[in-house]
Amino acid sequence: MANTGDLSSSGKRKLFSLLCHGSIFLGSLLVTSAIPLVILLLFDDPVIKATAKETLNYHFNIWLYGAISAGLGTFFTLLFFTIPLAWVIGIAFFLFHLVPPIFGILAVLNNPNEPYRYPFIWRLL
Repeated sequence: MANTGDLSSSGKRKLFSLLCHGSIFLGSLLVTSAIPLVILLLFDDPVIKATAKETLNYHFNIWLYGAISAGLGTFFTLLFFTIPLAWVIGIAFFLFHLVPPIFGILAVLNNPNEPYRYPFIWRLL
């Protein structure tokens, strides 16, 4: 485990919290979830651990909501030929996928000593 004494500075908290929130933008499923998982396992700092847990919960929710939106989009497109409804579902998922991590990054930049909590997610960890 990393030494928590050297992590008490807001600069290091900010760095690792930004890595957790920014990992969603890296694209690969394995990389996006591996970064917060490694940070969660390596550090004892309570703010960094809370941020890593929250980010992992967000990743799990993105996977779930992505599967649901893909299923609904396919269902509505195939059954009702309502391509505009599939587009609305896809755009809503896309915005939910990108906007909350940006708010998380901005929250960390403003106050690195407070973990950001994502809205509209189920917390499994």
